[in-house]
Amino acid sequence: MSRDLIPTMSGQEIVTRLNDLYPRIKTPLTHNDVFQLLIATILSAQCTDAQVNRVTPALFRRFPDAKQMSKASVREIERLIKPTGFFRVKARRIKEISKKIMSEFKGRVPESMDELMTLTGVGRKTANIVLSAGFDKIEGIAVDTHVQRLSKRIGLTREKSPEKIEQDLMKITPRELWPRLSLLLILHGRKLCVARKPLCELCPLSDKCLYFKQSHQLA
Repeated sequence: MSRDLIPTMSGQEIVTRLNDLYPRIKTPLTHNDVFQLLIATILSAQCTDAQVNRVTPALFRRFPDAKQMSKASVREIERLIKPTGFFRVKARRIKEISKKIMSEFKGRVPESMDELMTLTGVGRKTANIVLSAGFDKIEGIAVDTHVQRLSKRIGLTREKSPEKIEQDLMKITPRELWPRLSLLLILHGRKLCVARKPLCELCPLSDKCLYFKQSHQLA
């Protein structure tokens, strides 16, 4: 645990409390297979899942798998994914990833953390999402901007890097709950525990939340 921090609650308690608010959730990115999940996750960087889901149907109709995507021109991929932002960087990565999947992994998305992270632009967050949602393998906790913000705000970590935050969360959460914890924190960060004005009065975590305690004392 980071810098002798005593976490305000366990990951299991957070999951239990938030389950009542969000009982039925799954990876919100629309996809038909693991390759499409991987591409959609890459597109979701600095973009909402809703926007990605508006873009991917046309993209995947044109290039449904790694073989077809590897043959696509970068310019055409750019045109199809432009609304997701940073489309030039994303298009190059998607092309490179697809080519490597074809040349080194026989057209199949690799199933290990180490192999996934050899793909251009794929870090632990993306790899964790693909492993858990695509292969039902639990290797870690996907730490996006919401998970990062809420983990520090609630009082679960003092770390700044996603990798160290992930390690702190893994220590206080049963392994089988790692994917669920990530999904719940992401959704909670979008719905109630938003960045600027969190709706603490509606939050089931407030009684143990470090941010709520500190802001309430100052009020």
